[in-house]
Amino acid sequence: MSLLGAKVAAARAAGALSRRAGRGGTSLPGKLLLRLEPDAVASLARRLKRGSAVISATNGKTTTAAMVASILERGGHTLVHNRAGANMAGGIAGTLLEAAGPRNAIAGDMGLFEIDEFWLDRLVPQIRPRALLLGNLFRDQLDRYGELDIIADRWAGVVAEASSTTLVLNADDPLVADLGRERGPDDVLYFGVEDPSVALEGMAHAADSKHCRRCGAPYRYDVIFLGHLGHYHCERCDATRPAPAVAAERVVLDGLRGARVTLRLPSGTVEASVPLPGLYNVYNALGAAALTTALGASPEDIVAGLAAVSPAFGRAETVRIGGRDLLLLLVKNPAGANEVLRTLALEDGEHDLLAVLNDQIADGRDVSWVWDADFEVLAGRLRRVVCSGTRAAEMAVRLKYAGVDETRLVVEPSLPAALDSAVADGSGRLVAIPTYTAMLELRRELVSRGIAGSSFG
Repeated sequence: MSLLGAKVAAARAAGALSRRAGRGGTSLPGKLLLRLEPDAVASLARRLKRGSAVISATNGKTTTAAMVASILERGGHTLVHNRAGANMAGGIAGTLLEAAGPRNAIAGDMGLFEIDEFWLDRLVPQIRPRALLLGNLFRDQLDRYGELDIIADRWAGVVAEASSTTLVLNADDPLVADLGRERGPDDVLYFGVEDPSVALEGMAHAADSKHCRRCGAPYRYDVIFLGHLGHYHCERCDATRPAPAVAAERVVLDGLRGARVTLRLPSGTVEASVPLPGLYNVYNALGAAALTTALGASPEDIVAGLAAVSPAFGRAETVRIGGRDLLLLLVKNPAGANEVLRTLALEDGEHDLLAVLNDQIADGRDVSWVWDADFEVLAGRLRRVVCSGTRAAEMAVRLKYAGVDETRLVVEPSLPAALDSAVADGSGRLVAIPTYTAMLELRRELVSRGIAGSSFG
């Protein structure tokens, strides 16, 4: 056995012990492996005969990766993929560790890794992906990440060093699109939305990227689709939205059921169905279509893969509890919350809501972002809202100021009790909008009740 093989075996044994102890095993063995062998990610990634693809974004990494996996597997690829969502160094190392075999073997021909935005500059040089998808940059966890320009600068360093990697960039996000300006046309594949019928009336007051990264002048927006995503140009330095090679020429949003998209690919135009709700999932699908196009997927596989994708837990997944459908929609920043609210507003009638607001490190300690989420668009159509989590009271105050009548608000910090209350009082669909750690807590609660499976993803 090689020295690396011995370290892989030791880390794998530690992971097995951790799982038997009920503490999970995704990141812990990977962290141990990295202590034993700091170059383990690079060494194991080199075993993948068809290389790797990497995805990063503030919003939508897990869902986009699931779409990419669905497409690539139809094309015959066997993927080494961090499906559980562990997207920092330990999680990536753990995913490769699990797939590693003896004598330089690995159980897959291609790697597919979603990576946390702040870990991209440390992991991309090790993985050396064939293609890198950068989906969006929204304000998120300012106490952890800082302002968007900090991440954009780090990403610019990644792009500059990854000269042999094809970039797949969101043309509608000016901070992201600008990262491809120094690359030749054959080295960048842009994607974006072209259908003005799904545009917003104007830019949200809390939109993030309003100024040109090159000269600092305000962007002039011709169309706004989501947050600061849209068609834009700078009147001072002539920076403008690049033309997307992969585009949604026509979008029909079908509420919580999904969307239909006329999808333009470099090889032609196809009709695609996205079984996940909201324009934000159309953007995820466009990113997936663009990345898999760069990797050689056929239009037929792209259409079939998008149609067959299943939601990851908490991201438009539905479970049955107490005779009701419980729809789980993760919210973690203003842009994502606004799209969830916009999607719910497309549905007829009143809504029952379970709003769970946490302020753990993975959520961001500062929860003031809820005041930049436009709950007002739904306030008059909320029949009853149970507010829970470590900041349940703050959630209730925000909804009160949005216009929700106090008599329709219930504050219950304990999530199990809040879930019981929300399920018991009413019929029909119940919508949960948890923040990230609240989503994990809700999943554990549903698993303990035998309602959701124990596997994550």
